[in-house]
Amino acid sequence: MTNLQKIDQFLEDNLDKSIAELSNLVAQPSVGAQNWGMQECAALTAAMLAERGFKVEIMPTDGAPVVFGERKGRSDKTLLFYNHYDVQPPEPLELWETPPFEPSLREGKLYGRGVSDDKSHITSRLFAIDALLDADGELPCNVKFIIEGEEETGSIHLPQLIRENKQKFAADACVWEFGGVDHREIPMQYLGLRGICYVELSVETASIDVHSGLGGSIFPNAAWRLIWALSTLKGPDERIRIPGWYDDIIPPTARDRELMAAQPDPAEEYKSRYGVKNFLNGLTGGVELAMTEVFEPTCTICGLTSGYQGPGSKTVLPAQASAKIDFRIVQGQTTEKCLSLLRQHLDAEGFSDVQMTFLGGGPAAKTDPDDPFIKLVVDSAEEIYESKMEMIPMIGGSGPSYPFVHDLGLPVATAGLGYADTRAHAPNENIRLDLYLKHARHMARVLVLFSK
Repeated sequence: MTNLQKIDQFLEDNLDKSIAELSNLVAQPSVGAQNWGMQECAALTAAMLAERGFKVEIMPTDGAPVVFGERKGRSDKTLLFYNHYDVQPPEPLELWETPPFEPSLREGKLYGRGVSDDKSHITSRLFAIDALLDADGELPCNVKFIIEGEEETGSIHLPQLIRENKQKFAADACVWEFGGVDHREIPMQYLGLRGICYVELSVETASIDVHSGLGGSIFPNAAWRLIWALSTLKGPDERIRIPGWYDDIIPPTARDRELMAAQPDPAEEYKSRYGVKNFLNGLTGGVELAMTEVFEPTCTICGLTSGYQGPGSKTVLPAQASAKIDFRIVQGQTTEKCLSLLRQHLDAEGFSDVQMTFLGGGPAAKTDPDDPFIKLVVDSAEEIYESKMEMIPMIGGSGPSYPFVHDLGLPVATAGLGYADTRAHAPNENIRLDLYLKHARHMARVLVLFSK
C-alpha cells in the first residue's frame, strides 16, 4: 500500500472521529459580534493544535485572541493555513430546524452555526494532518496555522498583528479559510478577494423623539436628514458620486477577463437561486455581468434604523437615525483614503453633522493565477473531485487577505468543503460529509506535493 493509499484509508476509517471533534467545536459558541464564548473557543482551538504536537501560542489583541500553531516537518518549506474560529450570530433562532449550537447529523450533512464557516475547515485540515502523521510519523513540511477570532467582524486587529510578527508568520505559501464546489459540483479556485470599508453613519437632531404634530413643521427630522445625506452617495446609474472614488482603481487584466470568460454564464443560476428578475444597468449575463460583479466598487446600504417601526401607527418625529453601509473596494483603493473621501464629501454636501464610525475593512488582494503553488493546488484536486478545478480571478466578498499577499508576500490559494446550499451566515448552516472527506484528502496531497 502506498503512502497516499494509507492516508486515504486512515481518513475513511476515522471520519466519524473527526466529525465528533468538529461537533464539539461547533457546540462551543463563538459569536464575535456578541463577544460570546470567544476566549473559550480560542482555548479549545489551541488544545486541538497542541494534541497534534504543534507549538501553540494564544496571541492577545485589542479584540479576540489569535491562535498560532507551528509544527516542524521533514522539508524546510512552510505552508501556512489561515482560518477563523468566530462565527456569525445564529438569529433568527426560530428558523433553525435544530438548535444552532447543538450539532445535528442527518442525511449525510452536519448542521450547526459555524459548521461550514469556518470550523469544519479547521478540523478537516487537522484531520489531514492526523492521516499524514499516522502514515509517516512526521509532517512532510513545516506547517503553521493562524486562526483568528474577528473574521466575521472585519479582522480589525489581524493586519497589525501580522505586520508586527512577520518572522513568526513567515511561510512559502498560504491556504485560505474557505473554498468548495459550485452548483455544478465543480471545485473552484478563487484567486482574490475584494476589499471592504464598512461604516455606520448617524445623525442626531434632537435630544428626544418629538410628537410629529408639534415638530413636523419646525424641527429637523433625523430620518430625513440621513436620507438626504445617503442620497448624495450614489446615483440611479449606480455610480458612486463621491469625488475621487475611482481615481486609484487598478483595472482588471486581460488574464482576468480570460478566466472570467471561461466560466459559465451565472445569470440564470442567480435568477433561480435569489429570485431576482433582472440585473442593474441593463446587464443580462455573460462575461460583463461576471466582471461587473467583482471588479466594480459598491456602495450598499445594509441597514437603516430610525423612529417607530412596530405595528400600527405612532406619530413621532425621530431624534436619531443611523445606517450601516459597506463599500466594497477593488485593487488600488484603500480603506484609509475611502474614509477620508467620504468625510470630505459629506462635509462638502453640507452634512458635517452626520457622524461616521469605521466598523472594519481592508484592501483587495489577489494572487497570480500562474503561480506554481496555485497550479499545485489546482492539479492535485482533479483526482479527488474527478473534475478540473476552475479558476476565478476575484470574488465579490472580502477578507483579510491583503496582509498575507502584500506583507508576508505569499501566494494564497483557496480550497475547502463549501457547496451551493451550505447556508453560511443563514439558519440551518451545514456541510456535506462527502465534501469534508474530499477536502481532507486534498489537503493531505497538497502538503505532500508542496514538500518536494
